Amino acid sequence: MIIAGEASGDQHGAKLVRAMRSRNEGLFFCGIGGQAMSDAGVRVEVDASTLAVVGITEVLSKVSHLLHGLRVAKQLLRNLQPDLLVLIDFPDFNLHVAATAKKLGIPVLYYICPQVWAWRPGRVQKIKKRVDHLAVILPFEADFFRRHAIPVTFVGHPLLDTQSAPGIDNTAPATGGKKIVGLLPGSRDREIVRLLPVMLTAAENLTRRHSDIKFLVSVAPSVEKESVQAIVRSHTAEADIELSEDGVQNVFRKSSLVVAASGTVTLEAAIWGTPMIIVYKVSTLTYWMGKALAKVKYAGLVNLIADKEIAPELIQHDASAGNIAANVSKLLNDDSRLQNVKDELLKVRAALGGPGASQRVAEIALNMI
Repeated sequence: MIIAGEASGDQHGAKLVRAMRSRNEGLFFCGIGGQAMSDAGVRVEVDASTLAVVGITEVLSKVSHLLHGLRVAKQLLRNLQPDLLVLIDFPDFNLHVAATAKKLGIPVLYYICPQVWAWRPGRVQKIKKRVDHLAVILPFEADFFRRHAIPVTFVGHPLLDTQSAPGIDNTAPATGGKKIVGLLPGSRDREIVRLLPVMLTAAENLTRRHSDIKFLVSVAPSVEKESVQAIVRSHTAEADIELSEDGVQNVFRKSSLVVAASGTVTLEAAIWGTPMIIVYKVSTLTYWMGKALAKVKYAGLVNLIADKEIAPELIQHDASAGNIAANVSKLLNDDSRLQNVKDELLKVRAALGGPGASQRVAEIALNMI
């Protein structure tokens, strides 16, 4: 049984399922996931898109879906008694399911584990009681969990399994004589509503300063294209804006730099060697509670891995159109600074480990079975 509650986890889960099946064709998979896991042959009992949320207040709007998902997951465990439960990210939900599995004597492998090193460290004890093995994807996580005597393996980052990134020293791309700036507002509807209008206002500000600039807006497959188009239509008077639906890699390939929502996409940018400005906004309550609970210096994964600020972070009130435009201009106008950022991103990419994360997790999973 395998559970992934968000779009990125669905992709990583699909890769893992295929890696396990390549070693043992007789495996049966069921659980919670999305289209990618379904295409990989998982019998999906609950669509993960109905469960994905960000922040504390945002959970309230999806309580009924989350409770339904928990009921289905726990009933599956009781009825099927699977030989292994694989949990992917989605910590609050998955740790509840892990507790049920533990009571039933079902072994639990957690892949892409809760970021307890960042906030809510009390969950370490829950993990220790409910999880048999952790497969972690960030280089500093293994040492953290070993200090708490939790069985753990650093498997590398699954993004490296499928992304053959170009060299970091590539010259800044341009299309039709224009410099390209990518706008990556996130993969959830609420992220888009909060971040895209601010990004587009910044794009209008930048257009007044730079006549040779164009913007590519990445449209994630998990969001409604029509809602993105509606937001863009209200900001097209001055800026040259184009929608991109063929994956963030296409945006990285074309862009001199990107303005990106904080999250996994910043690591994808690092793998491609694309300089970035990290932005994020949540509800006021979520922000202040997160700020009070946070145990780390940076919000961006790239900066956490580097242990210094490679990418500027504009969070909550700092994520204004003026601040975004100023930071983009600063990088666009300084080629040596852009190259220095690319050099630092190369170090981050190296720290993520080489390709093969899915195969390494598959080996752990099959050994546990």
